This record gives sequence, C-alpha cells and structure tokens, in this order.
Amino acid sequence: MSDDETARGDPPTPPGIVWDEGGPTIEEYIALRAAAGMSPRSRAAARAGLGGGLYTVAARLDGRAVGMGRVAGDGGTCFLMLDLAVDPTMQGQGIGTAIFARMVAFAERVAPPTAVLMLLADVPADRLYARFGFRPSAPRSIGMIRRIPE
Repeated sequence: MSDDETARGDPPTPPGIVWDEGGPTIEEYIALRAAAGMSPRSRAAARAGLGGGLYTVAARLDGRAVGMGRVAGDGGTCFLMLDLAVDPTMQGQGIGTAIFARMVAFAERVAPPTAVLMLLADVPADRLYARFGFRPSAPRSIGMIRRIPE
C-alpha cells in the first residue's frame, strides 16, 4: 500500500490494478455500464457526462478498464456519486470498494461543511454504500428519476 493510500484510509489496491484518474474512455464507459447490467447511455450523453464531472476514476488491469466511478455535482452543496461499475469477471476482488473509497475520499477532501453526498443505490450495492456511512433518506425524502427517451 502506498503512503498516499495509508494517509487517506483507502483499501489496498487489488493486485495488478492501476488507478487512472483520467477515467474511462467513452467506449469503456459505455461497455462497463453494459457489462455491469446498468442502463445504457448514448455516446453523446457519455461524452457530456465524462467531461462534466468533478472526479472520475478507472481501475485498469493490463491497460483495460475493469471498473470505474464518478463524482458530479456543484462542488459545494452536493456531490453525486455516480456510475460505480466493475466488470462482472472482476467482481469480488475489492475493486468496487477501492473505487468507491477513492470517490468518497475526493468528496471529503473538497466538500465544505454541510455539503451532502448523494447516490441512488441499486440492491445489493446498498450494502457497500452503507459501509461508508450512507443511509436511506426515506421517509423524509425519496430519490426520483425521469429518463429522457432515445
């Protein structure tokens, strides 16, 4: 484990994984979402989203993106944790946990007091988020979505 990982409390990096804070390419982003069973995004949406976030990280093995995560938001009042995805062939090795730890560490470093970290949790990933202190917001508030059709 590097000194930087120890200082931030990040979990150990799984063997062979290299962290790329430039994030995935558009093609990798679309492919990882599909592989992980997430809803599809158009190239235009992926291009805009990847260019507009606050923090993006990809986990690479032999140069190939095998996981990713993003943080978006206004950089002050809210930070939205997005697109945590790991290739199913690589799941169960701590990659998702390590990606999410980096996302949370980024937000904690830059967020001012009273800022809120938010996410929409798919089951069973909610168990991972709970380990980082995330709790359901219901019944006081609920997450809502509206999709733009293709």
